[in-house]
Amino acid sequence: MSGAVTTLAMAWRQLRRDLKAGDVRILLTALIVAVLAVTAVGFVTDRAERALAIEANRLLGGDAVIRADQPIAGKLREAANAPALRRAEATELQTMIRVGERLQLGDLRALGPGFPLRGSFRIAERAGGAERDADGVPARGTVWMSRAGADTLGARIGQEIAIGDARLRLAALVTQEPDASLDYFNIAPKVFLNLADLPSTGLIQPGSRIRYRLVVAGAPGAVERFVAAAKPALGRGQRLETIADARPEVRSALDRAGRFLGLAALVSVVLAAVAVAMAARRHSERHLSGTAVMRCLGASQRRLVGIHVGEMLLLGLIASAIGVGLAFALQWAIGGWLEQALKMSIPAAGWLPALQGLGVGLVVLLAFGAPPVLALRRVPALRVLRRDLDPAEPSAWLVAIAGLLGLGGLLWWKAGSATLGAAMLGGIAATLAVLALLAWALIVVVRRLRSRLRGSLRYGLANVSRRAGTSIAQISALGLGLMALLLLTFVRTDLLDRWQLALSADAPNRFIINVQQDQVGDVRRFVADQGLAAPTLFPMIRGRLTEVNGKPVTGADYAERGDRAKQLAEREFNLSVADRLRADNKVVDGKFWAPRRLAAPEISVEEGFAETLGWKVGDTVAFDIAGQLFEARITSLRKVDWESFRPNFFVIASPGSMDGYAASYITAISVPPARTRFTSELVERFPNLSVIDIEQVLKQVRNTADQVSTVVEVVFYFSLAAGLLVLMAAVSASQDERLLEGGVMRVLGGSRRQLRLAQASEFAAIGLLSGLTAAIAASVLAGVVAVKVFDLPWQFDWRMAAVGGGAGVLAALIAGLFATRRVLDAPPSVTLRELQG
Repeated sequence: MSGAVTTLAMAWRQLRRDLKAGDVRILLTALIVAVLAVTAVGFVTDRAERALAIEANRLLGGDAVIRADQPIAGKLREAANAPALRRAEATELQTMIRVGERLQLGDLRALGPGFPLRGSFRIAERAGGAERDADGVPARGTVWMSRAGADTLGARIGQEIAIGDARLRLAALVTQEPDASLDYFNIAPKVFLNLADLPSTGLIQPGSRIRYRLVVAGAPGAVERFVAAAKPALGRGQRLETIADARPEVRSALDRAGRFLGLAALVSVVLAAVAVAMAARRHSERHLSGTAVMRCLGASQRRLVGIHVGEMLLLGLIASAIGVGLAFALQWAIGGWLEQALKMSIPAAGWLPALQGLGVGLVVLLAFGAPPVLALRRVPALRVLRRDLDPAEPSAWLVAIAGLLGLGGLLWWKAGSATLGAAMLGGIAATLAVLALLAWALIVVVRRLRSRLRGSLRYGLANVSRRAGTSIAQISALGLGLMALLLLTFVRTDLLDRWQLALSADAPNRFIINVQQDQVGDVRRFVADQGLAAPTLFPMIRGRLTEVNGKPVTGADYAERGDRAKQLAEREFNLSVADRLRADNKVVDGKFWAPRRLAAPEISVEEGFAETLGWKVGDTVAFDIAGQLFEARITSLRKVDWESFRPNFFVIASPGSMDGYAASYITAISVPPARTRFTSELVERFPNLSVIDIEQVLKQVRNTADQVSTVVEVVFYFSLAAGLLVLMAAVSASQDERLLEGGVMRVLGGSRRQLRLAQASEFAAIGLLSGLTAAIAASVLAGVVAVKVFDLPWQFDWRMAAVGGGAGVLAALIAGLFATRRVLDAPPSVTLRELQG
């Protein structure tokens, strides 16, 4: 025990001496910057994810919703009454709405106090007036009506609305409601009233088809406990909804944002490892002579290991604490700016990023800092007299493996995705191998050409070949760091471009349904005559699943596959027919049919739908369509781009296979905001059609995508800045030999210009090799990540690779010249005294 205390005390004294002398400054700085980068990205990511989760829940009106066809009571009510939760209620039913002489079936929603718990209604209190967020629910004796419903019924603000036995005044038009994106295929006029006014309508009668909604909101832990308690308590006619039940367009935006934030965290870990590995190498080299002296004085290898590893641990704790503290202050400032940019409240960060930062700092230090320090135990005592003797460490390959395993463990931990973690690990291994091979090839070429070069260029390139090990390590480390930063840049660009493309101004905002066979041509011509693009109409046949592989099935047969599978099996399907594969569909398994009538019916199924129901290529599925049996074999599975906002179907059949079955048609078009009369004119011409206005849905999805994009941009630029700082620390960590040689050249009469040109040529060669390799590796890895992790289309962009390579050269040049500027500014005697001690 006393030996351990003595070793720890010696480690502390050595750390204090190194701090005072400046020997450990680069390692300390590299570690602080590394922990700062990892922790600050973690803090910002944590706060952004919490903010996006809350904002996404605005689309539900709360954090979780119970829907039921009977009043909600019992265990569900008890779970919602938990002290940490807020709750609100709503009651919904369909009834006739009368405005003057016009009468139409509408959707009535009675809202209780506090509804919605997340988000708000957007209302206009006079025709053409300004919109504002509603302060609560409609006042007693008044109603709000959806703008589309008011247009349909010809209702005006201030007019009396008859609902059952009640006569209520129309006080405002709803331009946006919190949960519009969950079910935009509700085409009836919507009327909102105070829950306290519902009894006066006389609509609550035995046998009335009433839907009840209980909404809860609170801290994430409280909501998770509610969901866990509510799921087993759900009875017949009851279902639980969370943001996972939102529209696919909303879910994909949030999922991709989360994956990008995870990628940013991975990049910060890679950069931290690079910086610490380079700085630790320099630190161990500076202790070679001191360790040799201790060996002469009788210090054992065990004592030497204890002193140096103890110093590293103490240094890691100090640097990690400073890094976490700086990261906390920095994220607080960024959080304030992010609140203004997103125009929403940003929750405080949790403590998990701080713990992760401390863990990453210590693990990176031990994985990449300990191996070169452990090599000090083999320093020969003779090095006191001969400085050309370096420690011989026969287990160098074990050291490299330990470092890579440490990095691999950190990446796997931070990835949160097996695919992302595997892609990063594979990309890093391949990049390091290529960089090392190219660095070795550069050294061989330079050695052969050195005699033909003259002046500062010869000296600079000679440095690359003379320090072969250092050059290979520098090129590999710099290339790996640049690859990580360029990967983040490429993926961020693809992600933002995808959102902008999917949510362009001409995205469809009207669905037209119930078009009959003999109306298809007339509807297409009507739309074209309005100056809009002629639409494509898709057949839609309603059918119910009856058999799979010749075996009758019901919803109960899918109960073990989960509630969603059971619900899908019980509901009616919208089937369609297609002769060719559309651009927003992609076959992932099997083969799509040729555009001709086939001998036997075939169907293609959306992959997620097939996975939920356990279907696969080759299965035979049968549907009951208006009493007729339709049976077909699954020949392909498709990935559907639900973000296109165009009609898509879970199941489509081959050409001619559904001839003779009753079908209606559906299409989607984009109507400019100025064409306010389009819907009413279309319905007047074709009274049987239903037009679904999804402009509110598009607004919500665009708003969510804009907020997600802002978060991605903030995290990207912050990660980029942190990465550049880490790379600067990594480059600075390997400058001792250059400073020493520069000092010698100054003594021998070398001019500042000669030194600068020599350094510039060396760093340009290293940067060119590192930058180009990193750009190509990042482009390839970005393609893998984009396709496999983010579900984004990708194609190699030579321009981005060239720009990335140029940026790498520039970064290496600037960082290197900045790190070695001291050799020009300080007197040679000072530089030599510091480095030779």
